[in-house]
Amino acid sequence: MIEYPKELDAIFNKLATNQLKPVIVGGYVRDSLLQIQSKDIDIEVYGVNSFETLEKILYEFGSVNSVGKSFGVCKLSYKGYDLDFSLPREDNKTASGHKGFKIITKVNISYKDAAIRRDFTINSMGYDLINKTLLDPFNGLKDLKNKTLNAVNEDTFVEDPLRILRGVQFSARFGFEMSEKLLLLCTNMVKNHMLDELSHERIYEEIKKLLLKSQTPSTGFTLLKKVGALKYFSELDALDNDAYKSTLRTLDAIKENKIILKLAALVHKLSTPDAIAFITNLTSDKTLLTEILKITQNYQMIEKIYENGIKDYDIYKLATKATIEDLVCLSEAICIAEDKNCISVAMIKDRAIELEVFKKKLAPILQGKDIVQFGIKPSEIFSKILNDAYDSQMNSKFNSHQEALSWLESHYSYLLS
Repeated sequence: MIEYPKELDAIFNKLATNQLKPVIVGGYVRDSLLQIQSKDIDIEVYGVNSFETLEKILYEFGSVNSVGKSFGVCKLSYKGYDLDFSLPREDNKTASGHKGFKIITKVNISYKDAAIRRDFTINSMGYDLINKTLLDPFNGLKDLKNKTLNAVNEDTFVEDPLRILRGVQFSARFGFEMSEKLLLLCTNMVKNHMLDELSHERIYEEIKKLLLKSQTPSTGFTLLKKVGALKYFSELDALDNDAYKSTLRTLDAIKENKIILKLAALVHKLSTPDAIAFITNLTSDKTLLTEILKITQNYQMIEKIYENGIKDYDIYKLATKATIEDLVCLSEAICIAEDKNCISVAMIKDRAIELEVFKKKLAPILQGKDIVQFGIKPSEIFSKILNDAYDSQMNSKFNSHQEALSWLESHYSYLLS
């Protein structure tokens, strides 16, 4: 018995009264059996003669998004759940890459014939909502219990290069072992340069899932190396064995489930040019790159501040370069990975919290509007005054707005009207 939201029965019963058979498919069935909750549910509808007929029935339950009409998919948000309704279909390979398939919907097709297009047996199970039975033509339940990842069909599996990365991230997420056949299949696909067919965006999406959805993402990178795919991340592949192992231990030790911290852990032992190359090859998100570099270029300042005697000014200054919380998170993970007792990290963390700059930098007391009131217009000197004022504030030269105005009058009296 698969647990599913019973409030969805209104939709399923409506489909049944129209002589249609809804079947929950794919990831939701897998996750339900693994006792993982999800708000995303895919439903294949059997017996429907056209996409328009399905749309018409679903309109009763809300706004139907038919953006995936060419793939036989329509989306419906209902009572907090994101539902994808689709017609059973076949995929025919027509070109290289993950999207090089022609989708053909089929009215009269068995569940087994529809499920054969899926990647792994654990994703090929369905739940017949009319008969309340598990549909498992490829022994996915057995593989789920044995924590084994197997391809549904070896001939069609190799048609989609993205499945190499999906296999890696599923193994890492669920703690499953790739079967010997699947491991060989993925290794041969890598040898045949099939990953070259994927866009950087598609690769990044799978790596992001690996990093954020696995408790030990290192297992995914170990598997990437095993199938020969780490060469596509050449900067990591070039690390010596000790540095690579330390990187993976650091990655697993990151406590915050944030992509910038996971990626920072991956590149913290790389040179800045190599770190930039690694991130740029993954994603074109320049903001993400900037945030990662703030962490990797400044986390070692924690130790330097400690060695020089902890000064509030240095902590305030550090908070302007990167979020101290992120720097501490990476530093703590490195301490765990290298089995160090990093008292410096704990002390800087505690003082940053006391100074209220652990999560954000010190808020400036003197504002541009204060300077304008003294008749100084925005200019180069205007910016210099603001910078000087902020530096003086960090040095505790003033602590209130009135003191800031007095500081301004005493330091820049020759400019004030």
